[in-house]
Amino acid sequence: MKIFIAGICGTFMAGIAQLGRDSGCRVRGCDAAVYPPMSALLESQGIEIAPGYRPEHLGDDPGTVIIGNALSRGNALVEAVLNRGLAFCSGPEWLRRTVLTGRPVIAVAGTHGKTTTSSILAWILQCNGDAPGYLIGGQPGNFARSACLGGGRHFVVEADEYDSAFFDKRAKFVHYHPHIAVLNNLEFDHADIYDDLGQIIRQFHHLVRLVPGRGCVVVNADDARLAEVMAMGCWSRRVGFSIREGSEAEWRAVPVSDDFSRFDVLHHGRSAARVDWRCIGKHNMQNALAAVAAAAQAGVPAAPACASLSGYLAPKRRLQLLFQSDGLSLYDDFAHHPSALRETLGAVRARHPGSRVIAIVELRSNTMKAGAHGVRLTRALACADCTIVSGAAGDSLPGGGQGGGDILLIDHADEILCALQQQLGKLDGEAVVITMSNGDFGGLARRIANFLGAGA
Repeated sequence: MKIFIAGICGTFMAGIAQLGRDSGCRVRGCDAAVYPPMSALLESQGIEIAPGYRPEHLGDDPGTVIIGNALSRGNALVEAVLNRGLAFCSGPEWLRRTVLTGRPVIAVAGTHGKTTTSSILAWILQCNGDAPGYLIGGQPGNFARSACLGGGRHFVVEADEYDSAFFDKRAKFVHYHPHIAVLNNLEFDHADIYDDLGQIIRQFHHLVRLVPGRGCVVVNADDARLAEVMAMGCWSRRVGFSIREGSEAEWRAVPVSDDFSRFDVLHHGRSAARVDWRCIGKHNMQNALAAVAAAAQAGVPAAPACASLSGYLAPKRRLQLLFQSDGLSLYDDFAHHPSALRETLGAVRARHPGSRVIAIVELRSNTMKAGAHGVRLTRALACADCTIVSGAAGDSLPGGGQGGGDILLIDHADEILCALQQQLGKLDGEAVVITMSNGDFGGLARRIANFLGAGA
């Protein structure tokens, strides 16, 4: 069987390529932006990648063409597929039909934390004898690949609410028909797809409707919007988790350390296990709790699940420490939403109390660039002592640059490095620099690491 993947270097589609190859398919593909790490990962597995979306990349017999959601009508390759009458489908449709059918699926959904929670869950299952299949939208620290068929019973999939393809505007996750659905949180995002929060709530409701009666929905009991989703109907067992003090949720986490790297897990109010791991931040504690609660539904008790976390390695670009020397630390993070920015900056402050925090943020997502988050974005950025913002346009950053020099609007990498050097020159104590973007940021984090290393 042959498949050709248009948009193969995206994290989701690269996962589809790996699963296709594992399934015995001959896999080829193309993308507008062919660059490491995904291009290197795919090429190491013998998957041919062509640059650009030229129709000739298809060849005479491409097999089924899997079209990524970044492509739309007017794209030369899309037009060629339609004009030639070639078989095509979306990535989520192919995944359901070829990989997920017949396996208990654990789908991890939410505005934030999907990649981390999915990788935690896959690692817990791996450590406890399941050898799950998985598709994770990032590079997990404990696995060499972002997707694998696995030899075990379960399949863990990062379940995105973004649309499936230009011809299928449903959320990706409605294709997965999970036995266990994990709902981490819900906020407004993807302003290019959804007009308002109500439309996203409706999509999450559609996901809940697909969980069988013998399955379960593992839901964040602290999230008011998820409460709205559940109020619309739930036909499966409901398992709640919470990090709120005094909550009566079935699963709770109680921090033991200020940076949340140690916490107790409670089940029905009784201590079940303690977690002591490398990750920091309240949001990561919540991600871990969601994974432990879901793993329990898959047959892994809390004690061995929590013990597994001592060996857990976060995915790349999830508060990844790139450089540390003489009171100066550099992190790289994927945060690209006001809530995620705020939580990440809070985690850094807890780990480095008293340090000056310098955030370098790229407004890359369509929602960010459109200014859909309004003043919430500016307030989140104010959690840093100084923020350098790239990609701000129009009213995407209300009040930006008006805070006494705390927020600097700079687009070019060389100018960002110059501004950073000036900020570091003012220091009389320790500092933390953190780059934050849901893209490669033009390799800026690596450039800063080299710059800091040269000056060390």
